[in-house]
Amino acid sequence: MSKIIDRSLKLSPFIPQADDDMIICRCEEVTKGEIRRAIHDGMYTLTEIRRYLRTGMGLCQGQTCSRLVKSLVAKEMGIAPSELENTVSRAPQRPVEMSVLANERGEGAGQYE
Repeated sequence: MSKIIDRSLKLSPFIPQADDDMIICRCEEVTKGEIRRAIHDGMYTLTEIRRYLRTGMGLCQGQTCSRLVKSLVAKEMGIAPSELENTVSRAPQRPVEMSVLANERGEGAGQYE
């Protein structure tokens, strides 16, 4: 059972750090400062940060950055990383033309072109 994040949580004021320009998510080029700013703007879950900044949604699907993002969020919020709920990973998708699907089934190939 996951712990519910208290939305009334008062974080310390956002203070820029010298290493805020460090890239955390290489695929989407998201910096430490962008993640920290998102937390201070009220995004307290990994899913919210993922949807807002696209961390873990690039080519590697979070294989290189998910641990870094999780530890950064936990540190900024003053909680243990284990208290954060994990994000759901999904396979990357891309658009497919209907003619490709029709040919795949072997029926009506070229019928609708």
